[in-house]
Amino acid sequence: MPSCYGRAGRRSPERSFTGDLTVFLTFVPLIVPSFLGGAFTIFLLRQFFLTVPREPDEASMTDGASLLTTWRKILLPLSRPALITVGLFSFLGHWDDFMGPPIYLHSMEKYTVSIGLRLFQDMFGSQLERLVAASLIHILPTIILFFFAQRYFTKGIAMTGLK
Repeated sequence: MPSCYGRAGRRSPERSFTGDLTVFLTFVPLIVPSFLGGAFTIFLLRQFFLTVPREPDEASMTDGASLLTTWRKILLPLSRPALITVGLFSFLGHWDDFMGPPIYLHSMEKYTVSIGLRLFQDMFGSQLERLVAASLIHILPTIILFFFAQRYFTKGIAMTGLK
């Protein structure tokens, strides 16, 4: 009998959809969907690129630049604030993700910080000073990232949607 069948002879849903269960035991299902972007990411970048003037693109094309060169030398530097804003929002969404990691990660050693904070709260719920210290450790990377990206973040938000 193939390995995708359980004890009762029924197909395991995890094995029938993926074919290999080892993918679920790694960080791959948490990382790969991030590269595709969500609806908010697509909307934010679309709104930003609608505000970018077409004249620099047309001038570079007239000068003989290829589409890739125009994107790399003109559009990419102009879109840096929007891309950093999208990256910051994506990081915040995945850093605080509470639903995805328990589905794909089946060992406590691989749980994310937010899941670990919840487990810490279950263990030390009555000791408030330990819980506050653990929460500070959880939020510290977010504060540091925002501190370094603040200039681009505010510029990206301000420029999105303006015409």
